[in-house]
Amino acid sequence: MSNKMWGGRFAAGPDAVMEAINASIDFDRRLWMQDIAGSKAHAAMLAETGILTAEDVAAITHGLDTIASEIESGSFNFSTALEDIHMNVEARLAELIGPAAGRLHTGRSRNDQVATDFRLYVRDALDRLDAALAGLQGALAEKALKHHDAVMPGFTHLQAAQPVTFGHHLLAYVEMTARDRGRITDARKRLNESPLGAAALAGTSFPIDREMTAKALGFDRPTANSLDSVADRDFVLETLSAMSIMAVHLSRFAEEIVIWSSAQFGFVHLSDAWTTGSSIMPQKRNPDAAELVRAKTGRVFGATIGLMTVMKGLPLAYSKDMQEDKEPFFDALDAAELMVAAMTGMVSDMEPNRETMQAAAGAGYSTATDLADWLVRALDLPFREAHHVTGRIVDLAAQSGRDLDDLALEEMQAIEPKITAEIFAVLGVDNSVKSRVSYGGTAPANVKAQAEAWLARLKA
Repeated sequence: MSNKMWGGRFAAGPDAVMEAINASIDFDRRLWMQDIAGSKAHAAMLAETGILTAEDVAAITHGLDTIASEIESGSFNFSTALEDIHMNVEARLAELIGPAAGRLHTGRSRNDQVATDFRLYVRDALDRLDAALAGLQGALAEKALKHHDAVMPGFTHLQAAQPVTFGHHLLAYVEMTARDRGRITDARKRLNESPLGAAALAGTSFPIDREMTAKALGFDRPTANSLDSVADRDFVLETLSAMSIMAVHLSRFAEEIVIWSSAQFGFVHLSDAWTTGSSIMPQKRNPDAAELVRAKTGRVFGATIGLMTVMKGLPLAYSKDMQEDKEPFFDALDAAELMVAAMTGMVSDMEPNRETMQAAAGAGYSTATDLADWLVRALDLPFREAHHVTGRIVDLAAQSGRDLDDLALEEMQAIEPKITAEIFAVLGVDNSVKSRVSYGGTAPANVKAQAEAWLARLKA
């Protein structure tokens, strides 16, 4: 038997394998809410323009509301034979209200229908993701404010470089997350045009009002070219790209949490809520949540590259290849939302071991740059000469296994006679971080002000 929804041209039904590869209902049923909203807006417009009678539209609207209730309650019967969410809804509508259901599709196609549904879904997803990222920023800023003066080593090449504060380090991720939210805002703005009414690819001869449906669905305007309307998936690619960069940031932070919580570093403690044990080693506390955030980044990347690969060779307008846009997007979105939630939870939960971090901050001659800067400021040495003098002093300390502030003044004066006792004021890690008062620097006063400013901005 041919498909009664489109099978007038076909005398026989599809092969079972064809039905399996063609059907998308197992994943695009997620679009049911958007599909019904789009259909109700389309029906209202058809009534307003006189294309359908008010009676038909009233029946259609009531039937769509009934279907929404059935899906919400779990009593709706999804059919693979009906391929997708659009035809499942339309078939059930026909069962509920009869021939009037067949008039709903006047002036539209599944091509513009799915493009509209998917834009609505992605728009909702972007709003959720933005709100979740704002929550992460809040958790980071709260923790940064609490520990604005906790000294820790700052790293380059994963080698101790200069002392910073824990709060300063956390605020770096607030800034990254702000850029992530900016990309989400940009993606949403470009997405917010309605394809509904573009029909299959060429528009329609019916006197539809696309401005009306666009407004009803919360779009800024209708799309301007019917071919592009049904062929475009930039809005999905841009969202995936924004999520991919976001995932990079989350993965970098997850990696740091894995390192920081190790016995070798011991910088932070995660509670039982965010760690797991070992089946054989009872002493273990594994940072599995952080590791899985790090790993799920690959799923987001994979969806991005996968859809780019699908789209790169498609001529205008619609091709069935584009059905492969949804499943990887849904998977990537699920992963991304879970990653943000897990990271927010870990940030709120973790507590720094201030003493351990402070001790590590002083190791590896991390105040050497402070010494060089002092030589420039106090002795007016050119920085390159100050760099050379500092290197010799560091070498002296390293040969004797001492820290810089353990050296005697006379030992440093043997290398540079003009050095005075004032040098010791810059060699401690606390003095080092307090001196970094330039805008964006790690001075505790800076960090406190930045954390408070972020919290005020997020609250507003």
